[in-house]
Amino acid sequence: MHNPSHPGEILKNLYLDGANLTVTQAAGALGISRKTLSQIINGRVGISAQMALLLAQAFPTTTPQLWLNLQQQYDLWQAQRKPVPVISPLWQPWPKTATARR
Repeated sequence: MHNPSHPGEILKNLYLDGANLTVTQAAGALGISRKTLSQIINGRVGISAQMALLLAQAFPTTTPQLWLNLQQQYDLWQAQRKPVPVISPLWQPWPKTATARR
């Protein structure tokens, strides 16, 4: 997988710029502060479920799932770039036996 764009970057480049909307105009239409929208489009905060619902209403060619999937892909890629401690498995399936019960 490649380095996915932050969903805020996609929001700005494809949707706000594509509709010739300013951050102030878009924030007002979404019912959020300009600061909040600025934090999203600058990649400082992610897309929440509530924001995904708002964005899907504002841009009807999108869905809440699209916005949440974009955020999840971005978050997972970022997390995979950081060291993760090695832990022991908490559960293992029962070993297979030679004779299966029917």
